Amino acid sequence: MWCQGWGQAGTQANSCWLPCRNLEPIISLPGGESLRGFILVTLLVEKAAVPGIKATIQAIHALRHLDDELLHRALQGLSAAIGDMDKALQQMHDYVDPAVFYTVIRIFLSGWRDNAAMPHGLFYEGVSEQPMAFSGGSAAQSSVLHAFDELLGIQHSQESTAFLHRMRDYMPPPHRAFIRDVSRAPSLRQHILSSADPRLREAFNHCVTALADFRSHHIAIVSKYIAVAKAKAGQKEAGSIGKPPAALEAKGTGGSHIFIFLKSVRDSTREGLISA
Repeated sequence: MWCQGWGQAGTQANSCWLPCRNLEPIISLPGGESLRGFILVTLLVEKAAVPGIKATIQAIHALRHLDDELLHRALQGLSAAIGDMDKALQQMHDYVDPAVFYTVIRIFLSGWRDNAAMPHGLFYEGVSEQPMAFSGGSAAQSSVLHAFDELLGIQHSQESTAFLHRMRDYMPPPHRAFIRDVSRAPSLRQHILSSADPRLREAFNHCVTALADFRSHHIAIVSKYIAVAKAKAGQKEAGSIGKPPAALEAKGTGGSHIFIFLKSVRDSTREGLISA
């Protein structure tokens, strides 16, 4: 069973179908079908990552038992999963209107930490006598990307690493524990470097390339839905379309300086390739 999709401009697209299989968002925020598309496409990206998580566990098992055949299969499975995540992410273009995302949805995804519009955070009556500050929703809060980085030994810049580790505070505790366990496993990169099997190096590099490509495509989507949408919103006549607070324009919903952060993470991922 398939749920009918919607075109990029918010009009119904007969040739475009979103494989949501009876799924509906459990929250209600402004944004209409674009919000629904944003949530469900994001869910499909996470769903596509499931075989990659299984492959991560298999790879660690293979490393501990020095089973290169199993390790090779696991790396093939991981690269395929990241490729499927990329394909799922591309559906964002079909189901989310950039104008609606930029002027409506993004405001509700943004938090009140590192947000100049709310520098002191928010008071939670009955919870705390002091204002509290929390980051908004961010792709950096995805547990799977952190796990893949740890397995592949990707080394991000100090600033990017600090932000990524802060985003782990928003993950379920078992997810944080899994990422920690992956980081403490035998080094996959060192095993590849010491191995005489060129298949392992090739499979490893396929994983790194797939992850870098995924991040490049994420940058393209962010550019379309923030930078380009911002320019188009500025061209609209006053009052014809909403505009988010100026404090959000240079930052992602999680509070990072979005393009600097995303490009840094993408570039450091590429640096993880192992040369022949």
